[in-house]
Amino acid sequence: MKINGSQIVIECLIEQGVDTVFGYPGGNILNIYDALYKNSDRITHILTAHEQAAAHAADGYSRSTGRVGVCMATSGPGATNLVTGIATAYMDSVPIVAITCNVGTPLLGKDTFQEIDITGVTLPITKHNFMVRRVEDLANIFRQAFIIAKSGRPGPVLIDIPKDITAAMCEFEPLKKGDDGSAALIKENLNFKRVMSVNVPSDEEIKAAAEIINKSERPVIYAGGGIKISGAEKELLEFAEKASIPVSESLMGRDVFPANHPLCTWMVGMHGTRASNMAVTESDLVLALGSRFSDRVIGDPKKFAEHATVFHIDIDPAEINKNIHAGGELVGDLKSILTRLLPLIEKKSHSEWLEKIAAWKKEIPASYSIVKPDSVNPKFMLETVHKYAGDDAFITTEVGEHQMWTAQFYPFEKPRTFLTSGGLGTMGYGTGAAMGAQVANPCGRVVHIAGDGSFRMNCNELCTIARYNLPIVIVLVNNGTLGNVRVWQKLFYEKRYSHTTLDFGPDWKKLADAYGVGYVKANNNDEFEKVFKTAFAEKKPYIVDTIVDIDEMIFPMAIPGKPIDEQMMCWGN
Repeated sequence: MKINGSQIVIECLIEQGVDTVFGYPGGNILNIYDALYKNSDRITHILTAHEQAAAHAADGYSRSTGRVGVCMATSGPGATNLVTGIATAYMDSVPIVAITCNVGTPLLGKDTFQEIDITGVTLPITKHNFMVRRVEDLANIFRQAFIIAKSGRPGPVLIDIPKDITAAMCEFEPLKKGDDGSAALIKENLNFKRVMSVNVPSDEEIKAAAEIINKSERPVIYAGGGIKISGAEKELLEFAEKASIPVSESLMGRDVFPANHPLCTWMVGMHGTRASNMAVTESDLVLALGSRFSDRVIGDPKKFAEHATVFHIDIDPAEINKNIHAGGELVGDLKSILTRLLPLIEKKSHSEWLEKIAAWKKEIPASYSIVKPDSVNPKFMLETVHKYAGDDAFITTEVGEHQMWTAQFYPFEKPRTFLTSGGLGTMGYGTGAAMGAQVANPCGRVVHIAGDGSFRMNCNELCTIARYNLPIVIVLVNNGTLGNVRVWQKLFYEKRYSHTTLDFGPDWKKLADAYGVGYVKANNNDEFEKVFKTAFAEKKPYIVDTIVDIDEMIFPMAIPGKPIDEQMMCWGN
């Protein structure tokens, strides 16, 4: 059948199972928006207040489901407004497809109104990007984009389409049901097979890895976000239980292993638990699974696990030996590798090692128990959220102290329930991600933990939340400061709080009222439990304005660049 480029876009999205896109219209993408209007019964469009939120919403949609999220914007500033969201997805290996429309082909390269070389801009922060030059290539490019986004190590892909291409007509041949188009693409282009390929370790490599693991006496697993990308949570649990290996987690891996399991030591690194940091420091084997050894995890690289063999398993060979030297490696899909390792792993007790782990677990920072009568304690706040939201709720965060408190205190039991910006640390990420997660999971609940500094960057999205009646509860951690930056100013800049105090509004209640969003306020622990319980039960958009003391700190804390076992457990030590 002969259809125009805009209709091809719609047909290709539906072929790939896309039911929702997030975006914002503009002049050069009007043809696609016209096609969306005509196909509104087949695909839902969520209008955000800003293009950046559309990218974050596509990201949240993807993280919460494992599917490819889709966002779109017009040329020029519309396209560049997607950049931070694309970079956020790139750093955390999230599969999204971003669609932009540029000026017409004859106008490219002439500094035309709202022209931008968005493929050039996004080259370093996409897994791949495309500029469509012929309408006849459009369908194949879309099919390639989705396969590239979700294959191997996932990531964002951008498709830029000149406006005249969206109007041009050509023959379109739909895919047959169950066909993603990959077979035809490989036949056409052998390089595409290389892009899709995933290394498969040999039996000898698997056996050698099992021998190293079986010989270890003080092993620890360092579990990263690659576990949930691969869908290997079940295999990780079986593996850890069979060999009695404690599991420490990266920030991105906080929801890959049940928090209340005896083998779970929670987060490792700068703000990791004493148990995780000491386990890595005194181990003889660090088994790194789908993790990238961020600087926030390793501290001083010369002192990180200096008595241990680091054995790294990852789908991306570029991660091996990038930040930490690996004494052993397996490159490939984690789920497949753990499945093959399991029968070769010996059942162990590691009783002495686990006794040490249990003792370290009891070393809790003194600040955990501090309760000030005129503010809400962060630990109490997160435990109360869990009490009423339960294990099935999706928890999103912005970036800052509240993000670290969430990682430290929230007992995640199920995968894909913790959505946060890890690699890029994007303030402004969480509200868009919360919208995407809620749209993707209409029967689920989303609680968004937002610092007041970050929320200033995206509170305009309250109009989106209200318009679509998304029952997101926003716990606004209101400490009147850019808390994480203030902590560093306190520790390393002799308390020179340069431009981090937020004592100039807005009035959050008036803002909530302006958008028609519910509002309650909590000045202490008792009030917080009461108002959060009420807000969560309402099943409608709510802000829970939560007053936290301006000088609350994040403990434990390893000093940047120092060994991770040298932790500050409270202020002054």
